Amino acid sequence: MIRLGIDLGGTKTEIVAIAEDGTELYRHREPSAHDYPGTLTTIAKLVNMAEAELGERGSLGVGIPGVVSPFTGLVKNGNSTWLHGHPLDKDLGELLDRDVRVANDANCFAVSEAIDGAAAGKGFVLGVILGTGCGAGIAVNGQVHTGGNGIAGELGHTPLPWMTPEEFRSTKCFCGNYDCIETYISGTGFVRDFNEHHSETPAKSGQDITALIAENHAGAKASFERYLDRLARCLAQFINIMDPDVIVLGGGMSAVDAIYPELPARIASYVVGRESETPVVKNLHGGSSGVRGAAWLWPLN
Repeated sequence: MIRLGIDLGGTKTEIVAIAEDGTELYRHREPSAHDYPGTLTTIAKLVNMAEAELGERGSLGVGIPGVVSPFTGLVKNGNSTWLHGHPLDKDLGELLDRDVRVANDANCFAVSEAIDGAAAGKGFVLGVILGTGCGAGIAVNGQVHTGGNGIAGELGHTPLPWMTPEEFRSTKCFCGNYDCIETYISGTGFVRDFNEHHSETPAKSGQDITALIAENHAGAKASFERYLDRLARCLAQFINIMDPDVIVLGGGMSAVDAIYPELPARIASYVVGRESETPVVKNLHGGSSGVRGAAWLWPLN
């Protein structure tokens, strides 16, 4: 049996087909529609194209920037707002004549890395995405853990732990709260922090700052030190609460190699008992983790 996974992004919708051993068989993407009927049509088109190419019908999982409420069955909490209030899994199921599983894209990332990625074989995997925002997903024994409210892993919208006086109420998040983790440890937060201290030479991206670090720029190095400390505080809090077997980082900031050797000692200094051996590793599948994880939403045979 083939597995089909859909990654529903803001600009592109991608499908991948994988075999039971994880071998990629097919991949294609189309521009994302920005309305609900168009989204259904795009996904159905991709599924039909894949199955026509491979000559086989597959299971289907879909990763979305949001969640399906366990109470109403409707999509919520996503930046693709045209999905809100719709039963996406049910509507796709009727359109494609099969059961469809829908999960948050960060959960798909965690599942992908747990099945055959950087955390393969680990029982409890926390995937933390450090991109434009900060999301997280939880995989237990290779399957998504969503929790009773369907929001397990919404770590980016909890307060930065062990805040300094200068940090307290210094940022406001789009969710309406102050000092959300997302505003500090996302790539956007890294750039914001640098620009607040160096408005005369503003950076446009994290890559701009890391390039300055390579040139021994004192301000860039100081900003990176603040970033590392904040990231260590956040990961330590996650360890204190969940104690995962491994933490896998994704998103643009996960590509900054200088993060990894610096984190272990910093994390341990905040973990209760002042010791921690929790590995923090870079993802294996990169930008493909979300779509592969969607394909893995159905259990292994």
